[in-house]
Amino acid sequence: MAGHAAVPSRWSRVIVTRPAGEAGAWVAALQARGWEAHSLPLIDIGAPRDPQVLARLRDVQARWSHWDALMFVSTAAVQHFFDGVLPDGGAHRTGTRFWAPGPGTARTLSVALQRLGLGPERIDQPPADALQFDSEHLWPVVSSQARAGARLLVVRGVSTSADGVPMGGTEGSGREWLMEQCRARGAAVEACAAYERHAPRWTPSDRALAEQDALWFFSSSEAVAHLRTAMPAADWSRAGALCTHERIAAAARATGFVHVYTSRPSLPDVLVALESVRSPI
Repeated sequence: MAGHAAVPSRWSRVIVTRPAGEAGAWVAALQARGWEAHSLPLIDIGAPRDPQVLARLRDVQARWSHWDALMFVSTAAVQHFFDGVLPDGGAHRTGTRFWAPGPGTARTLSVALQRLGLGPERIDQPPADALQFDSEHLWPVVSSQARAGARLLVVRGVSTSADGVPMGGTEGSGREWLMEQCRARGAAVEACAAYERHAPRWTPSDRALAEQDALWFFSSSEAVAHLRTAMPAADWSRAGALCTHERIAAAARATGFVHVYTSRPSLPDVLVALESVRSPI
């Protein structure tokens, strides 16, 4: 981790930028460890509002078992996809696999599959001791499934403006990399958006919190981009950023953060990383 030698004591405050539906558990866990943790979501997540995107999602939800494998890029992808899926009597006769880039997505996926009468043995994910939880570390686990003629569906989100206008962005260059690996093996790869993401509208109290000295916890490069857009003139050179992937860390550095740290995205790993940058003062 970079920057360990010069950790300001004011970093006892942590700003959790995860979506509102996920931030509460993180804030509670950090507070239990003695951190002054606050929730300031930098991404709002909701159901697709574009009629064409929604129609595509409904079509895919009705025939998901036609694919050999479904990859879910996040817990939000799992939740929004399976909200519209009903038990299918024929699903048990298929060999459909379910890919998850990390344990959080895998746990949410296990619960969703259980409601359909399917077991967790259908889930593929990076090993627990992987250096990182991402598409690159998922690939060795699933590469044998990406054979000629195999059908893969990637379930992800789409970036929009706050008013629902598509902006063209999708999550993660790692996902695109994995899709290209599958295509190179002869697999047929499709994608659908199960939810949309956009920058939240801040209240005055949100902005006041953002202007305080803190260590920011980022789990998305898009969240970093939204912060940069919301506060384009801010000086982040004395703030801290804890990022759950090196790609996110690169975005934080490009935004102006100097004290940047990385961690695997699981809660235990994040807690250990935070303790390692806690000021000894």
